[in-house]
Amino acid sequence: MNLPVHQLGIAPNAWGVNHEVADITRPPLDQKPVILTTETKTLKIDLAKAAILVIDMQNDFCHQDGWLAHIGVDISPARQPIEPLQKLLPALRNQNVPVIWVNWGNRPDLLNISAASRHVYNPTGIGIGLGDPLPKNGAKVLIKGSWAAAVVDELHQQPEDICIDKYRMSGFWDTPLDSILKNLGKTTIFFAGVNADQCVMTTLQDANFLGYDCILIKDCTATTSPEYCWLATLYNVKQCFGFVTDSQAIFSGIDK
Repeated sequence: MNLPVHQLGIAPNAWGVNHEVADITRPPLDQKPVILTTETKTLKIDLAKAAILVIDMQNDFCHQDGWLAHIGVDISPARQPIEPLQKLLPALRNQNVPVIWVNWGNRPDLLNISAASRHVYNPTGIGIGLGDPLPKNGAKVLIKGSWAAAVVDELHQQPEDICIDKYRMSGFWDTPLDSILKNLGKTTIFFAGVNADQCVMTTLQDANFLGYDCILIKDCTATTSPEYCWLATLYNVKQCFGFVTDSQAIFSGIDK
């Protein structure tokens, strides 16, 4: 008599097990091929193996009462991805592409944050840096659970979305992101968010080093850095680390 087989793990990276058998074949995902135009090549991708990372679209970076605005940075560029993401994310969810929010969400005690990382946010040691309360509302800069670290209100997270706390510019450093992507069977990653030349770029580079296929969504990504940083980011992504496209190209690929 055949014994019932039980799933162990997260599909598609799951086994079927019972007292006698461990089935480790991992049945393949049903393909969802689409043709995607990028700035360098036409890609054929499988949406069943794709996820989107939305990086650092948080109040501290994108709101007039957040940390960047407090130190005098013009945050208007950081808000530019909001509108295209409002349109793109529901379309990707409809295709069962996981939306993964990768955000700074530090421990209140900052025990895992080095002096070098803190220096980026408080180079004089007397300013408002990581974990310090913002003068306007008292929210603690990039601390998990604070208003400062929350995703901006205009972007609505859904229950099926996945949230990752990060503690460095790269979303892969000291986080479960790689393990989650592997368990979900994702090999192609769309990138969106801010800042393009900092947290988005370092996360994208690490993804490339780990063997993921990387696609930067140009209109869903931005930076408050000078324009030459933006141009260098686009150049390096296309030259070394992946591909550059826009949300309209994704809509077109889905609709065909």
